[in-house]
Amino acid sequence: MQCFVDIILACILIALAAGCSSPPAHFYTLRGAAASPATASSNFSVAVGPVSIPAMLDRPQMVLTTGPNQVAIDEFNRWAAPLQNVISRAIAENLTVMLGTSLVTLFPDATSMDAAYRAVIDVQRFESALGDAATLDAVWLVRRIKDGASQTGRTTVREPASGKDYAVLVAAQNRAVERLSQDIANAVHSLDRGEK
Repeated sequence: MQCFVDIILACILIALAAGCSSPPAHFYTLRGAAASPATASSNFSVAVGPVSIPAMLDRPQMVLTTGPNQVAIDEFNRWAAPLQNVISRAIAENLTVMLGTSLVTLFPDATSMDAAYRAVIDVQRFESALGDAATLDAVWLVRRIKDGASQTGRTTVREPASGKDYAVLVAAQNRAVERLSQDIANAVHSLDRGEK
């Protein structure tokens, strides 16, 4: 009889443990442009950063826009690193390809101190709506270090993300960051030509 009671208790404990388990967490990051230059075609040196983001987004969990003035924090879908770092690194990877240089660094790394250009980015909105779109709104400044000449700009982009799949949403976020990176690359080219 005791053996039967032990078996029943063991089954109950297993069932409770299975019922209490959480779904696994999924981790995401942004990637720079897929194609990388085989050889550097320019000698541009650019330091990316700092990149600032809204305080609401400064957490590991993804923040989803669910309606006007309403967001949801998803405990099981997270950034693999702090979002500021994820965005900075993606921009640096994009600029490496877009400018054809291997001399793109992240501020304040020691190697960034010798850069000829610096890109500072203030992300004001980075909204994510499952089944809808990723929206990025950022103001930025690109400065030529030797003489202080600079260009400022604003990049506002909305990338569609159909379906309730996080991978699709992150791909849309990636495309939005690529558009921001292209605007910054264009500013570096413009400053290099002596335009203001």
